[in-house]
Amino acid sequence: MERRSGTSASSALDPVVLVPVKAFHLAKGRLASVLDAEARERLARWTAEQVLVAAGDGPVAVVCDDPTVADWAEAHGAIVLREEGQGLNGAVDRAIAELRERGYRHVVVAHADLPLPRPLRDLARADTIVLVPDERLDGTNVWSFPVDAGLRAAYGAGSFRRHLAQALATGCAVEVVRDPLLALDLDHPRDLAHPLVKDVLPTWLRTNPVNPSPTR
Repeated sequence: MERRSGTSASSALDPVVLVPVKAFHLAKGRLASVLDAEARERLARWTAEQVLVAAGDGPVAVVCDDPTVADWAEAHGAIVLREEGQGLNGAVDRAIAELRERGYRHVVVAHADLPLPRPLRDLARADTIVLVPDERLDGTNVWSFPVDAGLRAAYGAGSFRRHLAQALATGCAVEVVRDPLLALDLDHPRDLAHPLVKDVLPTWLRTNPVNPSPTR
């Protein structure tokens, strides 16, 4: 089933929102042609904070392998799950397994680079796998599912199709949500100039070549 999101969906579930966060000083390397290292680090922090806000009330977990990110997550009241040397997919899988051991039954996994995220818990549906692809139908920006569904993270180029194939093989209900805001991420320089993105970027970023405007 596919629908285009325009209104919030309510859910009686109490999902945990899981946010994988890369070390801030290593994030957004593909933006190096338009942003220096300091700006990329600040941007990574800013988008991650946007996503935590969108997680709303309820349990939030951050999986990371960096002590600075761990301290940041703890300061924001998140459950900190340290996974060293696992890569993104391994870290997400291990984090979900740990959350399952802690008693959580439904998880919403959201990337940390969404500049305009909607409330993430609205995507939780009982006994349903929900996938939110990026604008190019290539990546999986948000993924919501029962932890017992047996799904494995398969991030990287083409992840949406891999996640969708897994979901369809589970026997669970599957919903693909084409949400114009959750589909936005900041992977490439052109993303900074997106009509919906450029006006919400922090003021200090407006001097970069993609979005040249006064700092004040």
